[in-house]
Amino acid sequence: MRGGGSRLLLQVCAVLPLVCLLALWTYAQSLPPLDLTAARARSAVILDRSGALLRPFATTDGRWRLPVTADAVDPRYLAMLRAFEDRRFAHHIGIDPLAVLRAAAQGLGRGRIVSGGSTLSMQVARLVEPRAKRSVEAKLRQAVRAVELERRLGKAQVLELYLALAPFGGSLEGIRAASLAYFGREPARLTAGQAALLVALPQSPETRRPDRFPERARAARDRVIDIAHRNGLLGDGEAASAKAEPVPTIRLSFPMVAAHAAEEALAANPTAPIIGLTLDGRLQASLEALAAERAVAAGPALSAAIVVLDNRDGRVIARVGSAGYLDASRRGAIDMSRAIRSPGSALKPFVYAMAFDGGIAHPETLIEDRPSRFSASYAPENFDLTFQGTVTARRALQQSLNVPAVALMEAVGPARFVALLRNAGADLRLPQEAAPGLPVALGGLSLTLTDLARLYAGLARGGDMPPTAWETGSGPPPGSGRPIAGDVAAWYVADILRGTPPPDNALPGRIAYKTGTSYGYRDAWAVGFDRRITVAVWVGRPDGAAVMGLVGRLVAAPILFDAFARYGGEPIADPRPADALLAANPDLPPPLRRLDRGGAQEGPAALRIAYPPDGARVDLGLANPAARGAVSEGDGVILKASGGVPPLTWMIDGMPVARTSRRQSVWTPEGAGFARISVLDATGASDSVAVRIE
Repeated sequence: MRGGGSRLLLQVCAVLPLVCLLALWTYAQSLPPLDLTAARARSAVILDRSGALLRPFATTDGRWRLPVTADAVDPRYLAMLRAFEDRRFAHHIGIDPLAVLRAAAQGLGRGRIVSGGSTLSMQVARLVEPRAKRSVEAKLRQAVRAVELERRLGKAQVLELYLALAPFGGSLEGIRAASLAYFGREPARLTAGQAALLVALPQSPETRRPDRFPERARAARDRVIDIAHRNGLLGDGEAASAKAEPVPTIRLSFPMVAAHAAEEALAANPTAPIIGLTLDGRLQASLEALAAERAVAAGPALSAAIVVLDNRDGRVIARVGSAGYLDASRRGAIDMSRAIRSPGSALKPFVYAMAFDGGIAHPETLIEDRPSRFSASYAPENFDLTFQGTVTARRALQQSLNVPAVALMEAVGPARFVALLRNAGADLRLPQEAAPGLPVALGGLSLTLTDLARLYAGLARGGDMPPTAWETGSGPPPGSGRPIAGDVAAWYVADILRGTPPPDNALPGRIAYKTGTSYGYRDAWAVGFDRRITVAVWVGRPDGAAVMGLVGRLVAAPILFDAFARYGGEPIADPRPADALLAANPDLPPPLRRLDRGGAQEGPAALRIAYPPDGARVDLGLANPAARGAVSEGDGVILKASGGVPPLTWMIDGMPVARTSRRQSVWTPEGAGFARISVLDATGASDSVAVRIE
């Protein structure tokens, strides 16, 4: 009997493992296929041209789960993770029999669960198929799924799933999101203390959150440090230093560089987890700070936008859409690099380039800057309401004189001019789709800051306007630019603009640049270039309201030169084309010595109110009842006229308020509300506008 019983026991011991394996196999077969779709969902991330993070976006369910690979994580963290969570990770098949036996023995000996015996693979299985309750069946399912994961994916991919899915408190999932949120850095380089904290958090992410329970987080971190020390991963001094590191007590915001460009890229690629842009993240961040700083200094409600193009291929290397994406007072969510606005005088260089190309003028051609009529009613004046007399085309462009620009526009033809710019790829908008007229030379159309930058990049490239590219891998094919001017005309314009007097914060002769101010002081522009890059700057109110003193040279040009300084390096000028004609005016061919307008009329310009523009809102702080009656004369409304014959009489709602021989006066309102401003000259000519005082 005893012998027979022994044989039976041996047979049972031999068959029992087979029965268990058969039962386990049957259970595994009963499970549905493992679905990794949700586990593979990642936050979309926007990267700059070097792969640095510009901005991440939360997943559709509001979680921060950023793409990450093991080679992008500090090796010390990985070593600590294995030592703390799964020392035999490299050798088991997804479950660790030794760890299971140890856990079982400890549970039997102490009458409670001491350790669970989970492997990293089993933790990944739990994250892939979360279960609300902990049970024997749930643990068995994790074990089966762990083996399945390792057979299907391999060790490396299982580890990367853990790195992406591990919970770190709140909506943070994965080591990359946690490292950015708690330390403000990528996980590729971590201190020993930081690595240990990130190892400890996933075991109990809500009760160890350092931003809520810093002492619990510190205690858990220190236990990881002790284990790392015992396993030889940290020396005595390293372990002591790691424990001395402070635990973060706040959660940091994720990067939000190039917010407008990032949103546009995501809208164009909604399913792409990683989107690379051509932007230089360092330059982008620096110019965003510059735009915010200068907009604040310029005044309330003002915004700023900056576009920087690489002239070699038209790639966008910086694109600042506003003075602060989150600044509601400046309507920062509006991307002003894409807004359609009037460029003022910023298009004058292209009028000159077209005239140079057509043999109509040369930089040393003499042009009259005198009171002139170009039609029955169009008589432009200069910004300062003065005239310079006979000037060269070079000087006229450098001083941005209006009459010479309109005279050249008359010679080249506004319809041809607009067609040339449109054919080159610029999206020009005319008022109510009106036919192009001579005012186009002075800003009588609209376009975006980006298109204006492209036009100037064309001058920098010898007349070849590039298409823009701002996503990596989507650059324009070679030779895909469109002609905006001949190489000689482009060089003439660049040479002239390089001699434009710079603002107070810059040295002369370094970059070619031009400014512009739209009618009514609504937009201030400055665009400059050298052989390397083109920088375009806009400043104004996103709602289009007028701002007295908003002048391109005073407000936008200093930002332009500072942007060039932040790009770094010495400006490089384009070489002179071999067939460029360098000659003084007397040495030019006779047709190029003077611009002949042939029977043009001269005389005083028509009277008009230059400021405030019709329909403007003038903010004097009077909308607040407590401020009424507190406006001094220096804080009043500037009244500015052009044309006409002095003396001028200014009237408010039909009542005279000033009579002056000058073209500028000041009116101090008694309170907020609508007002009609009128002006009369010595001949009886008049003009009027309606404004709202606030």
